[in-house]
Amino acid sequence: MPGENLTRAEAAERAGVVSVESYDVALDLTTEPETFRAVTTVRFASREGASTFLDLIAESVEHVEVNGKSLDPAEVVSDSRVHLRALAASNTVRITSTQRYTNSGEGLHRFVDPADGEVYLYSQFEVPDSRRMFAVFEQPDLKATFRFTVTAPARWEVVSTQPTPHSTAAGEKDGEAIATWEFEPTAVISSYVTALIAGPYRSVRGETTSSDGRTIALGVFCRRSLSEHLDADYILETTRRGFAFFEELFDYPYPFAKYDQLFVPEHSAGAMENVGAVTFIEEFVFRGRVTDSTREDRVATILHEMAHMWFGNLVTMRWWNDLWLNESFADYVATLATVEATEWTQGWATFASSDKAWAYRQDQLPSTHPIAAEVSDLEDALTNFDGITYAKGASVLKQLVAWVGREPFMRGVHDYFTKHHHANTELTDLLTELEARSGRDLTAWSNLWLETAGVNTLRPVFELDASGRYVSFAIEQTATPEHPAIRPHRIAIGLYARQGDSVRRIHRIECDISGAVTPVPELIGTAQPDLLLVNDDDLSYAKIRLDERSLRTAANHLGDIDDALARALIWGTLWDATRDAELRASHFIDILLTHAGSERNSTTLRTLLGQLGDAVTTYLPAQGRATTRAHAAHELWQLANHAEEGSDAQFQFVTAFAELAIGSGQLDIVQGLLDGTKVLGGLTIDTDLGWTLLTALAAGGRGTDAQIAARLAQDRTAAGELAAVRARAALATPEGKARAWAMVFERGDVSNHTVEAAGVGFRQLHDASLLTPYVEPFLSALLPIWESRTYVIVEQLVEGFYPSPLASEELADATRRWLDAHPDVADPLRRMLSEHLADVERALAAQECERRHRTSKEAAYA
Repeated sequence: MPGENLTRAEAAERAGVVSVESYDVALDLTTEPETFRAVTTVRFASREGASTFLDLIAESVEHVEVNGKSLDPAEVVSDSRVHLRALAASNTVRITSTQRYTNSGEGLHRFVDPADGEVYLYSQFEVPDSRRMFAVFEQPDLKATFRFTVTAPARWEVVSTQPTPHSTAAGEKDGEAIATWEFEPTAVISSYVTALIAGPYRSVRGETTSSDGRTIALGVFCRRSLSEHLDADYILETTRRGFAFFEELFDYPYPFAKYDQLFVPEHSAGAMENVGAVTFIEEFVFRGRVTDSTREDRVATILHEMAHMWFGNLVTMRWWNDLWLNESFADYVATLATVEATEWTQGWATFASSDKAWAYRQDQLPSTHPIAAEVSDLEDALTNFDGITYAKGASVLKQLVAWVGREPFMRGVHDYFTKHHHANTELTDLLTELEARSGRDLTAWSNLWLETAGVNTLRPVFELDASGRYVSFAIEQTATPEHPAIRPHRIAIGLYARQGDSVRRIHRIECDISGAVTPVPELIGTAQPDLLLVNDDDLSYAKIRLDERSLRTAANHLGDIDDALARALIWGTLWDATRDAELRASHFIDILLTHAGSERNSTTLRTLLGQLGDAVTTYLPAQGRATTRAHAAHELWQLANHAEEGSDAQFQFVTAFAELAIGSGQLDIVQGLLDGTKVLGGLTIDTDLGWTLLTALAAGGRGTDAQIAARLAQDRTAAGELAAVRARAALATPEGKARAWAMVFERGDVSNHTVEAAGVGFRQLHDASLLTPYVEPFLSALLPIWESRTYVIVEQLVEGFYPSPLASEELADATRRWLDAHPDVADPLRRMLSEHLADVERALAAQECERRHRTSKEAAYA
């Protein structure tokens, strides 16, 4: 981001100079297709005679006026700053600028619906992008009130953080009536959680009653062409449940005026917690069959963003180093609400199998960092939307709740909201309230859990007597040399036994552990169970290992375990051991294919099938990989045939089968499903599943440009266009890959979702050698794209087009050479590339593990 960075030191200095009172922002959205007009009036106090700056990324700045005096924009505007000098004690700055719409999901995003030509806008400001819409002090601790005035086509819906007022006529342009909406000022909030959403959205209205007796207006919005698929009643009911749960949990009523939820096109994140105007990816408007996992994810996301209304919007971090606390808290309490206030009662199993898998991977990358990370500037902040900030932080908060008790924790949270509402805080402010309510000193806990990186491994160490009873038992805790911290944990230890066709927990103890070895005398004299599970109930954040007997039980009877969370934990440790090259990938694949048909949690199954794909395509040596892939696909097809008709499992197995299908026989089945000559009872080939099948055929060398064009002609929608991009990029020809590459690297006008779709298709293939010609071009393109594209687009280009399916020493060596040759490259770009290199290195270690043991009959652990 040349010329667009802001350091923490600069922000602290500016906060010492400036106290912001209000913004008045007038936006004219009727000017040009590419740009809009903004007039920003900022009122603020300052140290008399001081100098500072406003943030603004503009196409042009036409007028700058400071305390009634006009200044030459050419003299005071440079890079992303409007420099303000010799300020008075009380100041008014007025800036007129021309702003550019984006198609990257940063600032004010503009989208044209291919279904009907309608224009839709939505804002996305986190971390530093409100400055792309208006002039602003772009840092979270300079809160103020915001009054928006918007001029737009009269037939549009215009939504912001305050309730939408009645519009007034503002003339006509190109035969269309124009109107103006003058919103009331907001509460005192940070700029990054303000919002503007505008366009001919369809809305469904509702309401709920707050715990303080107020009626809170609710709204659900999506594009008109998607409106037939909007299940607004379900979303509103989930919202009401969330409101009731959080208001009781926090003992604090909803702090804002209304609550709208808008499903917007080409969202750059899953969702964004704008005050009273939450935006979501519109993939959450289901136009066809989706997994139960996706439906649960939508509920959890709704509740996550709702939690931010209190933690993040009412009380906001002072600087981005405490971003983790906003996101971790929302993740933790959203899972709590999902389990206790909705029908998705297995939410903790979902959390263990997906969120924590994300966290464990992130925490073992070279880019890992403490939860409370040092964030020196905006570039640092942008890179920290990761598994540490979200999932590890939420896991550690779950550990903290176990450590201090749920009631003291929530009372401390209530006190925190009461004391700091509408203000900015740091971590110590929350810990002070938790210590007061719990009586625990959290200083050492915070140092070890929040200020150090890395994940510990817990394993049982024991001796047995002749009758199979424990004569000694301890938990061994280890760490890596790079991150040697040994931490305190509150854990449960579960003992499981085979009982008929089931494996059930027969005993459980809960204990505190610390140090390298913690004796557990409570288990002395207890008979060794069929399966012993360290960190049962997933109270702590740690990798775990199974003893040999427990591993055999898991390998043979994992699907017989009654408890969904226990299964998720065991699946997690098996995958983690595979990633660490301790468990052979082939053994993991065998266990998965044996027991996947018994897995009842949709997210756990979805996670497993993704891991199966990774294991088959990159963790096995190239020699023999195709044979294992064909075997895995065959077994998935058998699982699909034996699954309950119309079930979520059937749907997931068919999708996974299609993506792994290899060879003419299996591709014939995919073709038959697509054209209707192959029928699976209960399975409907809707539009989206049809695209999945066609993309699989394209990757297998059976799909053609003509087939893709014909399908797109029948699905002239935004989703259809993206699916076509993905399918074309998957075509198994050098020409197909070259076209996908050129579309995103040689053009700078494609949207964020188009780049993402092209990357997914580019990496979906049978013959990884198709990507060999792109190793050097990819590396050569890194610096030019960093200098010319926005952060979101760079991230998607690196994620989508790094040729990771090659998983070869040659790719690893080329990546290392590039990193060595560019020691001064921007940290975010270095981080992206080093993470991909780490994944390749893990794949190579897994391949070597497999080669060493492929012909042996040794224990599954290498």
